[in-house]
Amino acid sequence: MLDDYRKQVDERAAEGIPPKPLDPEQTAALVALLKDPPAGEEDSLLYLITNRVPPGVDEAAYVKAAFLADVAKGNAQCSVIDRKSATELLGTMFGGYNIAPLIDLLDDGELAETAATALSHTLLVFDAFHDIKEKADNGNQQAKRVVQSWADAEWFTSRDKLSEKITLTVFKVPGETNTDDLSPAPDAWSRPDIPLHATAMLTNPRPGLEGDPLKLIDDLQAKGHPVAYVGDVVGTGSSRKSATNSVLWHTGDDIPFVPNKRAGGFCLGGNIAPIFFNTMEDAGALPIECDVSKMDMGDVIDIYPYKGVMKNAESGDELCRFELKTDVLLDEVQAGGRIPLIIGRGLTDRAREALGLEPSDAFRRPAAQQEDSSKGFTLGQKMVGRACGVEGVRPGIYCEPRMTTVGSQDTTGPMTRDELKDLACLGFSADLVMQSFCHTAAYPKPVDVQTHHTLPDFISSRGGVSLRPGDGIIHSWLNRMLMPDTVGTGGDSHTRFPLGISFPAGSGLVAFAAATGVMPLDMPESVLVRFSGEMQPGITLRDLVHAIPQAAIQNGLLTVDQAGTQNIFSGQILRIEGM
Repeated sequence: MLDDYRKQVDERAAEGIPPKPLDPEQTAALVALLKDPPAGEEDSLLYLITNRVPPGVDEAAYVKAAFLADVAKGNAQCSVIDRKSATELLGTMFGGYNIAPLIDLLDDGELAETAATALSHTLLVFDAFHDIKEKADNGNQQAKRVVQSWADAEWFTSRDKLSEKITLTVFKVPGETNTDDLSPAPDAWSRPDIPLHATAMLTNPRPGLEGDPLKLIDDLQAKGHPVAYVGDVVGTGSSRKSATNSVLWHTGDDIPFVPNKRAGGFCLGGNIAPIFFNTMEDAGALPIECDVSKMDMGDVIDIYPYKGVMKNAESGDELCRFELKTDVLLDEVQAGGRIPLIIGRGLTDRAREALGLEPSDAFRRPAAQQEDSSKGFTLGQKMVGRACGVEGVRPGIYCEPRMTTVGSQDTTGPMTRDELKDLACLGFSADLVMQSFCHTAAYPKPVDVQTHHTLPDFISSRGGVSLRPGDGIIHSWLNRMLMPDTVGTGGDSHTRFPLGISFPAGSGLVAFAAATGVMPLDMPESVLVRFSGEMQPGITLRDLVHAIPQAAIQNGLLTVDQAGTQNIFSGQILRIEGM
């Protein structure tokens, strides 16, 4: 196993990327070696079990958690890992298969304190919260400490806050960067392999960017500061999650104990496409919309996130002023992403409610109150309101509508699967989760064939519906299964519902919606398009669709020039009447 693995290490090192994470078979072989380690290999084996096995509910994580649980409970002997170290390693697995053994260890006199420390910084506990609370109610002191730690939000307050001043080196891509620049469609097959797919970023020639862009990023990092991705327009297009993964692979930070994945990073744009912006948020990056005209490739800049100012680090000249989309962004970066913040904040609220405490003041809460108004609600606002249990939701209000329908297609499905594993999801909470194979059924590559064989069982075992290759396009199926006046999402650029309303998302947020049954949303405004008259002979629905942007251009609401872009539809709800 070690020989084969090291051969793969060398092969991928030649491409400038790390080896793949260990699969279940490799992890099982690693466990066998750890039980009887070859002389001189102890440190290598410990590194592999610590850092190269995916967390959550990946099949390899199951093997790792079972082994560590046996060592921690004294059922297996390992000269490399003692009982305490095994318990600590269980605490690095985020959630899923590690939770039950850690809860059991709360009753172990020798390891209870170590297990409690591990659980207090674990967020993906879901229904296991009740088991820990029950132990606490029965007098287990370490279980009480876990619940109190969650209530005090120690998982959050122990993390570093965003600095008052952040010094960055500018990597600027002029003009519009769409997601196909960052995640080329011909390389879609490699999207789940983040380091490999990231080598395709910006490989398509574009004006204003000379030489090898990836080598240029490496050269800029040699200045000693993190690199910020800067562009006039960033993130238009449909491949949001894979594009974000590629940008963060080159500019973000390693996630401890998680192989081949990075978080953090900084993205500055004159305009950042809304769903790409949200996907950056989910990954713990700091996206900022600002004037980038005074920034050039290689500039060193200082960002003052709390003051809303950017300056040239060398001259001290002010480059621009900005406003964060929401102050909650600061908490999202501190928590490691919007999704960890939502889950962790919910866990803290749950713990405080169980202890009879007031809501925590450790977080910046999103605006959830709306002023009374004599005005009514738009149709979209009413639908979202119904999914939130209220009459309607005004624009700018943060909400978490219930997701009735979630769609996943095959070019993003493997990434969604990985995100579901990271979320420790073993069952879907959304009413309908549907997986299709409409992009790869006709001309599958070998990796697509493997996906066709493995992804259906993954989806159906969690309560979802998996179509077969050749069954057709996901939208055709969803459009026949939608429920009126409900809310949904999907991992495709054109997941638009003719019944109800949808808010398309990147793969990470699609996974979150499927797993939890809700989706975070800053309620957008609505744009009403009203057709009048009769459809004329020879005019098709496609012609009517094209008439919408044409009318917007004629009215000065949509521009096609890259400089000073205006798009009334960007990030808004589109309501069409009269058809």
